[in-house]
Amino acid sequence: MEENAPEQTAANHNQRSVPSIAKDYFVALAKRYKKAPPFVKFLVWIFMIVNCAVVTLLVVVGPAKIAQTLYNWSQALRQLRFGWLLLLSIIALTSFPPLVGWSTSISVCGFAYGLQGWFLAVAGALVGAALSFIVMRIVFRKRIRSWSQKNRKWVALESVIRARGLPLIILIRLSPFPPWVYNNLLFATIETVSFFQFMIATVVYTPKLMIAVWIGSRVAMLSDGRQRDKMDTKAKIVNGLSIAIGIAIMLGTGWMVWKLTEQEIKRTPGVSAEDDELATEALESAADDLEAPLIRSLSPERYRDEPSEPGRELDDTTPAQPPKPSKPQAPA
Repeated sequence: MEENAPEQTAANHNQRSVPSIAKDYFVALAKRYKKAPPFVKFLVWIFMIVNCAVVTLLVVVGPAKIAQTLYNWSQALRQLRFGWLLLLSIIALTSFPPLVGWSTSISVCGFAYGLQGWFLAVAGALVGAALSFIVMRIVFRKRIRSWSQKNRKWVALESVIRARGLPLIILIRLSPFPPWVYNNLLFATIETVSFFQFMIATVVYTPKLMIAVWIGSRVAMLSDGRQRDKMDTKAKIVNGLSIAIGIAIMLGTGWMVWKLTEQEIKRTPGVSAEDDELATEALESAADDLEAPLIRSLSPERYRDEPSEPGRELDDTTPAQPPKPSKPQAPA
Protein backbone atom coordinates (compact mmCIF):
# COMPACT_ATOMS: atom_id res chain seq x y z
CA MET A 1 0.00 0.00 0.00
CA GLU A 2 2.77 2.39 0.93
CA GLU A 3 4.69 1.58 -2.26
CA ASN A 4 1.76 2.80 -4.40
CA ALA A 5 1.42 6.09 -2.51
CA PRO A 6 3.66 8.15 -4.86
CA GLU A 7 1.80 6.78 -7.91
CA GLN A 8 -1.57 7.63 -6.38
CA THR A 9 -0.34 11.14 -5.53
CA ALA A 10 0.86 11.67 -9.09
CA ALA A 11 -2.46 10.36 -10.50
CA ASN A 12 -4.47 12.69 -8.28
CA HIS A 13 -2.23 15.59 -9.30
CA ASN A 14 -2.79 14.87 -13.02
CA GLN A 15 -6.58 14.56 -12.57
CA ARG A 16 -6.94 18.04 -11.08
CA SER A 17 -9.08 20.42 -13.12
CA VAL A 18 -7.79 23.65 -14.63
CA PRO A 19 -9.96 25.88 -12.35
CA SER A 20 -8.62 24.01 -9.30
CA ILE A 21 -5.02 24.49 -10.40
CA ALA A 22 -5.66 28.18 -11.17
CA LYS A 23 -7.30 28.69 -7.77
CA ASP A 24 -4.37 27.09 -5.94
CA TYR A 25 -1.95 29.21 -7.97
CA PHE A 26 -3.61 32.51 -7.07
CA VAL A 27 -3.99 31.45 -3.43
CA ALA A 28 -0.26 30.69 -3.33
CA LEU A 29 0.47 34.10 -4.90
CA ALA A 30 -1.65 35.83 -2.26
CA LYS A 31 0.16 34.00 0.54
CA ARG A 32 3.57 34.90 -0.90
CA TYR A 33 2.56 38.55 -1.22
CA LYS A 34 1.21 38.65 2.34
CA LYS A 35 4.45 37.43 3.92
CA ALA A 36 6.80 39.26 1.54
CA PRO A 37 8.93 42.11 2.96
CA PRO A 38 7.87 45.73 2.27
CA PHE A 39 10.34 46.36 -0.55
CA VAL A 40 9.08 43.31 -2.46
CA LYS A 41 5.48 44.51 -2.08
CA PHE A 42 6.65 47.90 -3.35
CA LEU A 43 8.15 46.25 -6.46
CA VAL A 44 4.91 44.36 -7.06
CA TRP A 45 2.90 47.59 -7.00
CA ILE A 46 5.40 49.28 -9.32
CA PHE A 47 5.06 46.37 -11.73
CA MET A 48 1.26 46.63 -11.67
CA ILE A 49 1.32 50.41 -12.16
CA VAL A 50 3.68 50.11 -15.13
CA ASN A 51 1.46 47.50 -16.77
CA CYS A 52 -1.63 49.64 -16.23
CA ALA A 53 0.21 52.61 -17.74
CA VAL A 54 1.17 50.57 -20.79
CA VAL A 55 -2.42 49.45 -21.34
CA THR A 56 -3.62 53.05 -20.95
CA LEU A 57 -1.09 54.27 -23.51
CA LEU A 58 -2.17 51.60 -25.97
CA VAL A 59 -5.78 52.77 -25.67
CA VAL A 60 -5.19 56.55 -25.64
CA VAL A 61 -2.17 57.03 -27.90
CA GLY A 62 -2.56 54.01 -30.16
CA PRO A 63 -0.26 51.06 -30.87
CA ALA A 64 1.12 52.55 -34.12
CA LYS A 65 2.48 55.69 -32.46
CA ILE A 66 3.87 53.75 -29.52
CA ALA A 67 5.58 51.29 -31.86
CA GLN A 68 7.10 54.16 -33.84
CA THR A 69 8.34 55.81 -30.65
CA LEU A 70 9.95 52.59 -29.46
CA TYR A 71 11.59 52.15 -32.86
CA ASN A 72 12.97 55.69 -32.73
CA TRP A 73 14.36 55.06 -29.26
CA SER A 74 16.01 51.84 -30.41
CA GLN A 75 17.68 53.64 -33.30
CA ALA A 76 18.86 56.39 -30.94
CA LEU A 77 20.36 53.66 -28.76
CA ARG A 78 22.10 52.20 -31.80
CA GLN A 79 23.57 55.58 -32.70
CA LEU A 80 25.05 56.06 -29.25
CA ARG A 81 28.80 55.46 -29.12
CA PHE A 82 28.47 53.02 -26.24
CA GLY A 83 24.86 52.04 -26.80
CA TRP A 84 25.89 48.42 -27.33
CA LEU A 85 27.68 48.44 -23.98
CA LEU A 86 24.59 49.84 -22.24
CA LEU A 87 22.40 47.08 -23.70
CA LEU A 88 24.99 44.43 -22.85
CA SER A 89 25.03 45.69 -19.25
CA ILE A 90 21.23 45.49 -19.05
CA ILE A 91 21.30 41.89 -20.30
CA ALA A 92 23.96 41.00 -17.74
CA LEU A 93 22.14 42.77 -14.90
CA THR A 94 18.79 41.13 -15.62
CA SER A 95 20.51 37.73 -15.44
CA PHE A 96 20.41 38.11 -11.63
CA PRO A 97 17.26 36.91 -9.86
CA PRO A 98 14.76 38.16 -8.92
CA LEU A 99 15.15 40.84 -11.63
CA VAL A 100 12.96 40.67 -14.73
CA GLY A 101 13.41 41.87 -18.31
CA TRP A 102 16.08 39.51 -19.60
CA SER A 103 13.98 38.12 -22.47
CA THR A 104 12.87 41.62 -23.45
CA SER A 105 16.45 42.89 -23.55
CA ILE A 106 17.41 39.98 -25.83
CA SER A 107 14.59 40.93 -28.21
CA VAL A 108 15.74 44.57 -28.08
CA CYS A 109 19.07 43.42 -29.55
CA GLY A 110 17.22 42.37 -32.68
CA PHE A 111 14.88 45.37 -32.51
CA ALA A 112 17.79 47.84 -32.51
CA TYR A 113 20.61 46.03 -34.33
CA GLY A 114 18.82 43.50 -36.55
CA LEU A 115 20.21 39.99 -36.87
CA GLN A 116 23.68 41.31 -35.97
CA GLY A 117 22.26 41.88 -32.50
CA TRP A 118 22.66 38.13 -31.90
CA PHE A 119 26.38 38.63 -31.21
CA LEU A 120 25.53 41.31 -28.64
CA ALA A 121 22.87 39.06 -27.09
CA VAL A 122 25.35 36.17 -26.83
CA ALA A 123 28.00 38.36 -25.21
CA GLY A 124 25.54 39.77 -22.68
CA ALA A 125 24.11 36.33 -21.89
CA LEU A 126 27.54 34.78 -21.32
CA VAL A 127 28.75 37.67 -19.15
CA GLY A 128 25.50 37.77 -17.17
CA ALA A 129 25.42 34.01 -16.64
CA ALA A 130 29.04 33.90 -15.48
CA LEU A 131 28.65 36.82 -13.06
CA SER A 132 25.34 35.52 -11.73
CA PHE A 133 26.74 32.04 -11.11
CA ILE A 134 29.84 33.35 -9.32
CA VAL A 135 28.04 35.94 -7.20
CA MET A 136 25.19 33.63 -6.21
CA ARG A 137 27.52 30.80 -5.31
CA ILE A 138 29.75 33.03 -3.19
CA VAL A 139 27.34 35.53 -1.60
CA PHE A 140 24.16 33.49 -1.07
CA ARG A 141 25.66 30.02 -1.02
CA LYS A 142 25.35 29.38 2.71
CA ARG A 143 21.72 30.44 3.10
CA ILE A 144 20.43 28.77 -0.06
CA ARG A 145 22.40 25.58 0.63
CA SER A 146 20.98 25.41 4.16
CA TRP A 147 17.52 25.67 2.64
CA SER A 148 18.09 23.21 -0.23
CA GLN A 149 19.47 20.50 2.05
CA LYS A 150 16.15 20.47 3.92
CA ASN A 151 14.04 20.33 0.76
CA ARG A 152 13.26 16.80 -0.46
CA LYS A 153 12.68 17.89 -4.03
CA TRP A 154 16.03 19.68 -4.16
CA VAL A 155 17.93 16.77 -2.64
CA ALA A 156 16.39 14.48 -5.27
CA LEU A 157 17.30 16.89 -8.09
CA GLU A 158 20.91 17.10 -6.89
CA SER A 159 21.19 13.32 -6.82
CA VAL A 160 19.85 13.06 -10.38
CA ILE A 161 22.21 15.74 -11.72
CA ARG A 162 25.12 14.12 -9.90
CA ALA A 163 24.31 10.81 -11.57
CA ARG A 164 23.74 12.11 -15.12
CA GLY A 165 26.35 14.90 -15.26
CA LEU A 166 26.92 17.32 -18.15
CA PRO A 167 24.34 15.93 -20.65
CA LEU A 168 21.49 16.52 -18.19
CA ILE A 169 22.91 19.93 -17.23
CA ILE A 170 22.77 20.95 -20.90
CA LEU A 171 19.19 19.70 -21.25
CA ILE A 172 18.08 21.62 -18.17
CA ARG A 173 19.82 24.73 -19.51
CA LEU A 174 17.92 24.42 -22.80
CA SER A 175 14.65 23.65 -21.03
CA PRO A 176 12.07 26.42 -20.42
CA PHE A 177 11.85 25.33 -16.77
CA PRO A 178 13.16 27.10 -14.83
CA PRO A 179 13.44 30.47 -16.66
CA TRP A 180 16.87 31.95 -17.45
CA VAL A 181 17.49 33.95 -14.26
CA TYR A 182 16.42 31.12 -11.95
CA ASN A 183 18.27 28.64 -14.15
CA ASN A 184 21.43 30.56 -13.23
CA LEU A 185 20.54 30.38 -9.55
CA LEU A 186 19.57 26.72 -9.83
CA PHE A 187 23.03 25.61 -10.96
CA ALA A 188 24.76 27.98 -8.55
CA THR A 189 23.09 26.18 -5.63
CA ILE A 190 24.07 22.66 -6.76
CA GLU A 191 27.55 21.87 -5.52
CA THR A 192 28.19 19.10 -8.06
CA VAL A 193 27.81 21.54 -10.98
CA SER A 194 31.16 23.19 -11.73
CA PHE A 195 31.57 26.61 -13.30
CA PHE A 196 33.12 24.96 -16.37
CA GLN A 197 30.11 22.67 -16.87
CA PHE A 198 27.73 25.58 -16.35
CA MET A 199 29.44 27.72 -19.00
CA ILE A 200 29.56 24.85 -21.51
CA ALA A 201 25.79 24.43 -21.09
CA THR A 202 25.33 28.18 -21.50
CA VAL A 203 27.37 28.24 -24.73
CA VAL A 204 25.21 25.41 -26.09
CA TYR A 205 22.16 27.54 -25.21
CA THR A 206 23.29 30.62 -27.21
CA PRO A 207 22.00 29.54 -30.67
CA LYS A 208 18.52 29.56 -29.13
CA LEU A 209 18.85 33.33 -28.70
CA MET A 210 18.70 33.78 -32.49
CA ILE A 211 14.95 33.11 -32.44
CA ALA A 212 14.26 35.99 -30.02
CA VAL A 213 16.64 38.30 -31.90
CA TRP A 214 15.04 37.42 -35.23
CA ILE A 215 11.54 38.09 -33.86
CA GLY A 216 12.76 41.45 -32.56
CA SER A 217 14.14 42.39 -35.99
CA ARG A 218 10.81 41.49 -37.67
CA VAL A 219 8.85 43.52 -35.12
CA ALA A 220 11.15 46.49 -35.78
CA MET A 221 10.31 46.41 -39.49
CA LEU A 222 6.59 46.53 -38.71
CA SER A 223 7.05 49.22 -36.05
CA ASP A 224 8.74 51.76 -38.33
CA GLY A 225 6.17 53.71 -40.32
CA ARG A 226 8.50 54.29 -43.29
CA GLN A 227 9.34 50.62 -43.72
CA ARG A 228 5.74 49.65 -43.11
CA ASP A 229 4.44 52.05 -45.78
CA LYS A 230 6.79 50.51 -48.35
CA MET A 231 5.34 47.06 -47.73
CA ASP A 232 2.32 45.80 -49.58
CA THR A 233 -0.34 43.76 -47.84
CA LYS A 234 1.34 40.50 -48.80
CA ALA A 235 4.67 41.58 -47.28
CA LYS A 236 2.98 42.64 -44.05
CA ILE A 237 1.20 39.29 -43.80
CA VAL A 238 4.44 37.42 -44.45
CA ASN A 239 6.23 39.39 -41.72
CA GLY A 240 3.37 38.84 -39.28
CA LEU A 241 3.32 35.11 -40.03
CA SER A 242 7.09 34.90 -39.65
CA ILE A 243 6.80 36.38 -36.17
CA ALA A 244 4.06 33.90 -35.27
CA ILE A 245 6.10 31.00 -36.68
CA GLY A 246 9.15 32.14 -34.70
CA ILE A 247 7.12 32.18 -31.47
CA ALA A 248 5.67 28.76 -32.32
CA ILE A 249 9.16 27.37 -32.94
CA MET A 250 10.35 28.78 -29.62
CA LEU A 251 7.43 27.25 -27.73
CA GLY A 252 7.59 23.96 -29.62
CA THR A 253 11.30 23.41 -29.12
CA GLY A 254 10.95 24.37 -25.47
CA TRP A 255 8.22 21.76 -24.99
CA MET A 256 10.24 19.08 -26.80
CA VAL A 257 13.35 19.78 -24.75
CA TRP A 258 11.33 19.69 -21.53
CA LYS A 259 9.83 16.30 -22.41
CA LEU A 260 13.29 14.99 -23.28
CA THR A 261 14.58 16.30 -19.94
CA GLU A 262 11.77 14.48 -18.10
CA GLN A 263 12.64 11.24 -19.92
CA GLU A 264 16.32 11.58 -19.08
CA ILE A 265 15.52 12.15 -15.40
CA LYS A 266 13.31 9.04 -15.34
CA ARG A 267 16.12 6.95 -16.85
CA THR A 268 18.61 7.88 -14.14
CA PRO A 269 20.21 4.68 -12.82
CA GLY A 270 20.27 4.07 -9.08
CA VAL A 271 17.52 6.63 -8.33
CA SER A 272 14.03 5.65 -7.16
CA ALA A 273 10.89 6.54 -9.11
CA GLU A 274 9.77 8.82 -6.27
CA ASP A 275 13.05 10.77 -6.42
CA ASP A 276 12.66 11.06 -10.20
CA GLU A 277 9.23 12.59 -9.67
CA LEU A 278 10.54 14.95 -6.98
CA ALA A 279 13.43 16.03 -9.23
CA THR A 280 10.99 16.89 -12.03
CA GLU A 281 8.82 18.85 -9.59
CA ALA A 282 11.89 20.73 -8.39
CA LEU A 283 12.57 21.96 -11.93
CA GLU A 284 8.94 22.94 -12.51
CA SER A 285 8.74 24.97 -9.29
CA ALA A 286 12.36 26.16 -9.14
CA ALA A 287 11.49 29.83 -9.66
CA ASP A 288 9.02 29.86 -6.75
CA ASP A 289 11.12 27.62 -4.51
CA LEU A 290 14.36 29.54 -4.96
CA GLU A 291 12.81 32.99 -4.74
CA ALA A 292 11.92 32.62 -1.05
CA PRO A 293 15.41 31.97 0.37
CA LEU A 294 16.91 34.51 -2.04
CA ILE A 295 14.54 37.32 -1.03
CA ARG A 296 15.03 36.38 2.61
CA SER A 297 18.78 36.84 2.06
CA LEU A 298 18.31 40.24 0.41
CA SER A 299 15.81 41.54 2.95
CA PRO A 300 16.68 42.79 6.44
CA GLU A 301 13.45 41.18 7.60
CA ARG A 302 13.21 37.46 8.18
CA TYR A 303 10.11 35.46 7.56
CA ARG A 304 9.37 31.78 7.41
CA ASP A 305 8.18 30.07 4.26
CA GLU A 306 5.33 27.64 4.55
CA PRO A 307 5.83 24.35 2.70
CA SER A 308 4.22 24.57 -0.72
CA GLU A 309 3.13 20.94 -0.52
CA PRO A 310 2.81 18.77 2.58
CA GLY A 311 5.48 16.14 2.79
CA ARG A 312 7.70 17.73 0.14
CA GLU A 313 9.84 19.75 2.53
CA LEU A 314 11.70 18.66 5.57
CA ASP A 315 11.67 20.53 8.84
CA ASP A 316 12.64 24.19 8.40
CA THR A 317 14.96 24.31 11.37
CA THR A 318 16.69 20.95 11.64
CA PRO A 319 17.78 18.36 9.10
CA ALA A 320 15.90 15.11 8.89
CA GLN A 321 17.02 12.48 11.31
CA PRO A 322 16.46 8.74 10.85
CA PRO A 323 13.94 7.33 13.30
CA LYS A 324 15.53 5.89 16.35
CA PRO A 325 14.71 2.25 17.13
CA SER A 326 12.41 1.91 20.07
CA LYS A 327 13.93 0.39 23.18
CA PRO A 328 12.30 -2.80 24.42
CA GLN A 329 10.40 -2.25 27.60
CA ALA A 330 11.66 -4.01 30.72
CA PRO A 331 9.34 -6.75 31.95
CA ALA A 332 7.22 -5.69 34.89
